[in-house]
Amino acid sequence: MSENVLHSPLEAAHLELGAKLIPFGGWAMPVQYTSILNEHAAVRERVGAFDISHMGQVFVTGENHRAWLDRLLTNRFSKLLPGEGQYTLMLNEKGGVIDDLIAYRLSADESLLVINASMIPEDVAWMEKHLETGVNLRNESDAWAGIAIQGPDAATTFAKLFPNETLPPRNGISKTAGGEIICRTGYTGEDGFEFFCPAAKGIEFFNAFIAAGATPCGLGARDTLRLEMCYPLNGNDLSPEHTPIEAGLGIFCDLEKPDFMGRDVLAAQKQNGPAYKLTAIEVTEKGPPPRSHYAVLNAAGETVAELSSGVISPSLGIGICMAYLPAACAKPGTPLKIDVRGRQFAALTVKKPFLKSTQSSKKTSA
Repeated sequence: MSENVLHSPLEAAHLELGAKLIPFGGWAMPVQYTSILNEHAAVRERVGAFDISHMGQVFVTGENHRAWLDRLLTNRFSKLLPGEGQYTLMLNEKGGVIDDLIAYRLSADESLLVINASMIPEDVAWMEKHLETGVNLRNESDAWAGIAIQGPDAATTFAKLFPNETLPPRNGISKTAGGEIICRTGYTGEDGFEFFCPAAKGIEFFNAFIAAGATPCGLGARDTLRLEMCYPLNGNDLSPEHTPIEAGLGIFCDLEKPDFMGRDVLAAQKQNGPAYKLTAIEVTEKGPPPRSHYAVLNAAGETVAELSSGVISPSLGIGICMAYLPAACAKPGTPLKIDVRGRQFAALTVKKPFLKSTQSSKKTSA
């Protein structure tokens, strides 16, 4: 592993639990502890704990900061009340995705952006480049440890550690009496929350969540869980070369705002229809796992795209993947083939998401 790799404040706990570490976004992160299948099942059926200390935390303050975030991000941040958050995107001038993130309004005069690990330097540089009077940034990414607790038993697990605290509602944010930050979102399709604490306390809280019943889970299970729900991964399914409209994320772009970065490109694509669409594809013929960059062929045998993501779904037992297909090929039910190292396997476009229901939708209203 490169000498320049960054290390999570939870790394000692991962090694003690026997985790296999791999490079991810410039960090050494656990890919699995026991097996991806076991960790995936734990989240779908019970509760799992993921190290998300590699995610960035940028605090924004100043009298003009909410209006500035409206101009910088696709969603309408100014509508949020203290304690609320939203999924949103940061775009370049051409409407391409720099990063997707969660923006929270912590209080009347302070907000928090949770950004992707590999994008921390680029995101901060972009924000500083477009900084305006009355806006202040604090990049505290190195100061925090993060743990995502996901699964139908997430709320029960929280109550064991914090019996006198209340989880915020879905897409909400709050602080515990001790100052830890709780965000009620997730990347698995299950109920859950993100827990941010000072880096020095990270191992203590991670071990406490494990003791409370959470299964430690790595990046492998995170990838299978998120892809079953068709949640995009920045750097794979989202990139500066594709817009949120092409990615099917137009619902998170408020085109009623007149002047956010990249708006005119998105408005034109919405009116005329995008040339490419990020499309869900099921591999209908048994074969090896589909992976990113594998070629996608149409019925005539012509290469029309390459996969942006792909796995064998533990819940469904089939290959699932996504690709930016020409609009003419993106309609559900379109037959395709996936080229896997020279062998072609039958596939079919389907509606998103692959997994139509989860334990959380059955057990909670959050």
